[in-house]
Parts: sequence; structure tokens; C-alpha cells
Amino acid sequence: MSDLTIAGRQLRFEQKAFWRNPAGAVFTFAFPLLFLVIFSTLNSGARIEERGNISFVTFFVPGILAFGLISACYTNLAIRMTISRDFGILKRVRGTPVPTWAYLGGQVGSSVVITFMLFVLTVGFGVVAYDVEFPTATAPGLFLTLALGAVCFCALGLAVSGLCPNADAAPAIVNFSIFPLLFVSGIFFPLDNAPDWITTVAGLFPMQRLADGLQYAFDPRTTGMGMNGGDLWGLFAWAVAGSVLALRFFRWTSDQK
Repeated sequence: MSDLTIAGRQLRFEQKAFWRNPAGAVFTFAFPLLFLVIFSTLNSGARIEERGNISFVTFFVPGILAFGLISACYTNLAIRMTISRDFGILKRVRGTPVPTWAYLGGQVGSSVVITFMLFVLTVGFGVVAYDVEFPTATAPGLFLTLALGAVCFCALGLAVSGLCPNADAAPAIVNFSIFPLLFVSGIFFPLDNAPDWITTVAGLFPMQRLADGLQYAFDPRTTGMGMNGGDLWGLFAWAVAGSVLALRFFRWTSDQK
């Protein structure tokens, strides 16, 4: 059996395990949609003058898409890998003939599949419920931003899992490392009128790059293929940095084992 086939089977197993935990699966998909409904209802009919007078929902759908991607590829992956390490699963896997890259590839691939499902659900809900126009002309930029974002945050998720001392501490550490930055990265509201120091700090992190790249593709004023070079290069740089950090910090065994 080829290593690629093993990776595919690992992905299939992770998907089965994900869907056999209904509470976790529902929460993963319901949380972004809940934010979308609440914020869109509170800002019903509102328009953003700084963004060419686009509707708030047109701005918010790609923001929620970014939030869902980060949740699937960073938060959930980091916590899941920490729990697997604490339970000794990673240690046992490494002692089998399964190539380590195939196992990790299955884990990352499962997160990417969930991200794609979130994309279909979030954008579809925005189009049907709030008349958001899907940007077919700028779709190449949209999908490239999603792909780079998935690689970037999966790498960072693997890296931060190595910094979590145990499974009990993982949710607190992972959420603390991401939530403050989500609110200053233009995901939930535009930062056009924010103080310069906030936009400068936010621009250093991949959350803002992801949100800006997706919002650029959804912006009706955008022409061409919807590729924002600055955001794409920023995500690429963080993907490389995240991969280096993952190689450095990811651990297969717990200090307590």
C-alpha cells in the first residue's frame, strides 16, 4: 500500500471520528452560522461607506468564512492533537509502520475537508438568506486565499499543540492565542477607522491577511481574478513560518508519559 493511500485512509478515519461525535460536529458548523445570523440581523440594512457602500453582510460573510477556517484548521486541530498526544495515541502511531507524514496528512486533510464544508454552508447561507452575490469573476483569488489560509493555520495549529503542556490546558491556551487577534483583524467589523497602531499590529498576523484577502475577493469593486498580492504573500510567509515552527515544537509524546 502506498503512503498516499495510507494518508487517504487516515483522512477517511478522521472524518468518521469527527461525524461520530455529533456534539462537536454541530458546534463546529453552528458557531460560525450563529455569528452570521446574529451580526447580520443586528446590522440589517446597514452599509459600509468606507468599503464603497457595500452591505454589511457582503463584508461579513467572508469574515465569518475566515473565522470558520481558523476554527477548523487551527483551534480544533491544535486541541485534537494535544488530546491525542496526552492519551498516548501519537506515541503508538509513531511505533507503527504508518509514515508520520501520512498520519499528519490525514489530520490536516480532515481539517481542510471541514473547511470546504464550512465554505459551502456559509457562502450558500449568505447567498440564500441575505442575497449576497457570489463573486464568480474573482473566484480564483478567493480559492487561492482559502488554500493558503488552510495551509498556514494547519501548520500553526500543529506548532501550538506542541506548546500545550497537556490536554486540560489546550483549550485555554489555543483560544487565548487566537481570540484577541480575531477582534482586531477585521473579521467581525471593518478597521478602516481604527487607530493606526491597531491596524499596524493586526497586519503582522495572518488573521487579518486571511480576512482581507477573502473580503477583497467578495468586494464588488474588485476587478481581475481577485488576488490581493500583499495578503497572499503574507499568508505564504506565515505558512512557511508555521511549518518551521511545527517541525520545531510538535511533539509525539507527552512529558507525563
